[in-house]
Amino acid sequence: MTPKKFYDWQTSGGTDDVMRLVDCLERTDIQWCAIGGIAVNHWADEPMVTQDVDLVVAVESIEDTVKILEKAGFRSERFPWSINFRGRSKVSIQLSTEKSYQEFPSRSVPADVHGILMRVASLEDTLEGKIRAWKDPSRRQSKRLKDLGDIARLIETHPHLWKTLPEELKSEINEPNN
Repeated sequence: MTPKKFYDWQTSGGTDDVMRLVDCLERTDIQWCAIGGIAVNHWADEPMVTQDVDLVVAVESIEDTVKILEKAGFRSERFPWSINFRGRSKVSIQLSTEKSYQEFPSRSVPADVHGILMRVASLEDTLEGKIRAWKDPSRRQSKRLKDLGDIARLIETHPHLWKTLPEELKSEINEPNN
């Protein structure tokens, strides 16, 4: 089974929604990139299936992105920190509107994630985003534990990042053997 077919099976047709999302964004001049678990899957040795696609666009492109995705058939719902989209599958697309992520698209890289070509946040930005999420006291414990696991996956694959971790994380994650 190919990575794309496995992802499609896990997300009840999510490959189509994600490919439609990527196509919509790539046909425009909008700077964008995937963040969160999708970006971790690109940078870590062992990808994990996620039904969430978190992304960020340049702040001046947020409303254009909403219009483009709605025109492509995605339904949107607004929250104080994001705009969420749903297509036909189980995939939940979350467009972050948080200012702390706004520079990520300018440093993004092309990637193949689950057999789907897209743009992802740089390695350092991916780690930074996961650290921010892990530090957020308002996140559910299960989300924070997943963030911790994602950070550990990144450190295991890229041991040189260990030195960039805050001290409170170094007490939670074993230092990798180089």
